[in-house]
Amino acid sequence: MTVPRTIAIDGPAASGKSTLGQILAQHFGYLYFDTGILYRAVTYLALRLGYDLADGAALAELAASTVFRVETPTVDDGRQYTVLANGEDVTWALRSAQVERNVSQVSCHPAVRAALREQQRQIGIAGRVVMAGRDIGAVIMPDADLKIYLDASVEERARRRTAELLKRGRQVDYNDVLADLSRRDQADSINTYVAPDAVALKTDGRTPEELFRAVLHMIEA
Repeated sequence: MTVPRTIAIDGPAASGKSTLGQILAQHFGYLYFDTGILYRAVTYLALRLGYDLADGAALAELAASTVFRVETPTVDDGRQYTVLANGEDVTWALRSAQVERNVSQVSCHPAVRAALREQQRQIGIAGRVVMAGRDIGAVIMPDADLKIYLDASVEERARRRTAELLKRGRQVDYNDVLADLSRRDQADSINTYVAPDAVALKTDGRTPEELFRAVLHMIEA
């Protein structure tokens, strides 16, 4: 079996990218990098500093002037990675409800995506990485050895996200989560590009272990 040095995982919100990406990274001893966390980090900083989220140019300048670092977990608190913004640990702040509601508005700005793209690409070029997010196989890592596109119905994704948030102690309603994901899907569809050579996997009703085995089978084949 020839192990791919770079694995790109695309798909809509809550389709299972993070879970599968982390399992694959642990299996191969690779870095797991969820590119969405950088958009969340810009969103968090913009909200905290009072930026106008409709001002793409200002947000892009904020993104370009901030030093982001993504590391393996530095604290044993269940995190998948540690995210630093100018040296500040913002890992859990990126999962707040306020960031969740506004990240699509920030990430839809082409200037913001361009400002973060090179940072994402440099991580991919280093190899031994599983990168998950949007536009990974088509834009960030077009030469990735393996490209996967995960998809699931919005209802299935809402169920997963609701369970995830309740597990973290957040009081959420399934219908609210469903409506939020539907809005994000609509916003994200404007600037989302799927690699034509990506292998599509439907995740409805499939466990993370089943998806992991399916990917290993693809690699072995």
